[in-house]
Amino acid sequence: MPELISTIDQIYSLFISPDPEPKPEAEIDPEQESKFISLLSQIYSIFAIKTDAELELRGGPEELPKFKSFISLTKQLMSLISSLDLETEPEPESEFISVVSCIKQIISFANSISNSEPDFISSATEMFRLISSTDLEEEPPMQLAALFQHTLSLLYSMDRDSELIILIGKIISVIDRTDSEPEAEWGLEQLISLSPQIKVKLVQGKFHVTGKIERTSKEKGRCQPKNRHRLYLESGEDASHFLCKDCNGEDHVECEKTPVEVKHLLHPKHSLQLVLQKSSITQTRKCFCCDEDLKKIFYYCTGCDYAMNIACAEKPPVLFIDRPKWHADTLALFPRQAFLTCNVCAVADSSSPIYMCPPCDFVVHLKCISLPRVIRISRHQHRISFTTSFDEGDWSCGVCRKTIDNDYGGYSCIKDGCSYAAHSRCATQKNVWDGIDLEGVPEEIEEEEVEPFVTISKGVIHHFSHQNHHLRLDENEDRVYDENKICQACIMPIYFGNFFSCMQCDYILHEECANLSLKAYNPIHPHLLSLMGGNDDVRKYKDKCSACPWPCIAGFFYECRKEGCSFKLHVQCATISEPLLHESHNHSLFLTSKPEEQRSCSVCKDSRLEFTNETFNCIECEFALCFGCATLPQKLRYKHDKHILTLSYGKETSTMTYWCEVCEEKVNPKDRFYMCDDYCCVTLHIRCLIGKDIYMKPGSLCLSKDGRELRVLQNNHMSRPFCIGCRKRCPYKIFMVYSRTNFCSISCIRYF
Repeated sequence: MPELISTIDQIYSLFISPDPEPKPEAEIDPEQESKFISLLSQIYSIFAIKTDAELELRGGPEELPKFKSFISLTKQLMSLISSLDLETEPEPESEFISVVSCIKQIISFANSISNSEPDFISSATEMFRLISSTDLEEEPPMQLAALFQHTLSLLYSMDRDSELIILIGKIISVIDRTDSEPEAEWGLEQLISLSPQIKVKLVQGKFHVTGKIERTSKEKGRCQPKNRHRLYLESGEDASHFLCKDCNGEDHVECEKTPVEVKHLLHPKHSLQLVLQKSSITQTRKCFCCDEDLKKIFYYCTGCDYAMNIACAEKPPVLFIDRPKWHADTLALFPRQAFLTCNVCAVADSSSPIYMCPPCDFVVHLKCISLPRVIRISRHQHRISFTTSFDEGDWSCGVCRKTIDNDYGGYSCIKDGCSYAAHSRCATQKNVWDGIDLEGVPEEIEEEEVEPFVTISKGVIHHFSHQNHHLRLDENEDRVYDENKICQACIMPIYFGNFFSCMQCDYILHEECANLSLKAYNPIHPHLLSLMGGNDDVRKYKDKCSACPWPCIAGFFYECRKEGCSFKLHVQCATISEPLLHESHNHSLFLTSKPEEQRSCSVCKDSRLEFTNETFNCIECEFALCFGCATLPQKLRYKHDKHILTLSYGKETSTMTYWCEVCEEKVNPKDRFYMCDDYCCVTLHIRCLIGKDIYMKPGSLCLSKDGRELRVLQNNHMSRPFCIGCRKRCPYKIFMVYSRTNFCSISCIRYF
């Protein structure tokens, strides 16, 4: 702590002269003052302000040019501060004194937060020390980039209502004033002002009020354009509304205003208040009327947890629907929330307006009226069509695996003799259906499947992925295991089984991998996938598999070729299917996840936010298995053991002590690990045997966001390279070279 206080005093001395006697006649050089504000503005321009008032870095360390600009500007600012004559107080109304006053408060405030936020103070102090010693002609040191990101992450994690964050906000508001765009360019007179009264947060599917919304600017008429946000109430339309964070609409008297409270026919009991939703990455909620995601600002009833988008609230509800899709008679709106079972989807909920035909006892949700008649889903090879009821018998849904009520609507296969069926809502989930109604569209003539290879002679093939040479089948089961022989498709060693090897080079494919289909549908994606591989294209290291946590930078993978879709799967994730019988659980597992669900894996305890949140789920209990765990090999080989090793899932009550053969550290008996069951008692951590980043091939190359190369190299364990990230010797089979620096894993690179 003495070192910290000393550093703070040194920084503080930059702003306050040690001479207690003021010199009133001294004046601040206007040119210096202008440069001071300009430098702060340029540094701030590297950042952006989100709607929920969180700082977001536009140009982080991964974007080298912007990072260098940040260092250069900061060095200039530090130099300018040290040269300024602050022995006198500048003019009270100047922007300069406003900024200096806030900076002084931040420095004096550092002592009071040193106990509660010691990491932030330490990180920020070290970052500025490194900046001052950085040579602008050379590439910034990696540890400075790490400190930069770490300091920002600590700042983001602080309470948004803390004094430090408020002071930083004041500095930003002053900078904004000097760099604001003319009101005329914003077109305010054409937009409607929004003034939400309360903030809400979505927790486990229900909104909770977190506080009132008040203006952030105490000065009337000084609202900054950067703090105004235009809103698009309906997709495809121009912005029609705006939110001003400075005054919350109070000062914009020239603009039309959206009512802060309304009464609506669909919710006659209570008034609806205009609210602001705190953004959430993993959770969504639907509008009661249109079944679309709720916008940032919407109308809400706190007593009933009833939510409606502004666009829906502004439209009068349709009272009658003539000749609807699923019924012969006119339907009338039932103007109340009610738990009546819908004849189309068989669900009794109050999440959508209800229309009904009382004489026929027919009830339908508004969102179910437009359901498609004929569709194709990823879970079945044939088209399925809507049926108003099912024949007698025991029917179960092919998506969620639950029972289907025969008396209500659903989807069934159009092929004679096929008994596939699905609930209406399950069949139209966005992870199952592509959104296209195929009614009246003739079925496509199935293309003849193209084989992945041509047979040259018995045991010799010409594979699409290896055009220059032929591959020969190796069926020798007594071969010696070689961990360096890696299948070029799945990037896993040839542990056992047959494989094809090139007759002229080292190219190898498992027999199973050589037979992978060139085109395939997958249960977790509605579009056709194409097999990619067999080339040395340079990929981006952030190109991840959509189902598991590992990148797709080597080997084969299945990719969606539909424009705008970036879905891709490792071959391991693409070829695993349901029902899944897995050693980690006693029951069969199925892909029953809904798009809005976020389940934690029962094995690794992680709840990863991948492109898809799919997990293999047990329909008899709460067990869930992520793709990363589901695709780990259950049996494999170790070069120093002649037996096959199996994946052990540990026991909660185990008191045994195990040691890893590779790293010589303890193995937690309650965790997963590989072990030999044939009297050898060999145990290994998963990461020590197959690596921390699997599916990465030695010799492969990929590019980071800023265009720098990341090379994957073989670790021969003779002179293990030193990882700059974790500060340890690289223990795994591979290591990576990024920006001329060694790393043992992707996570170490991300830390930097």
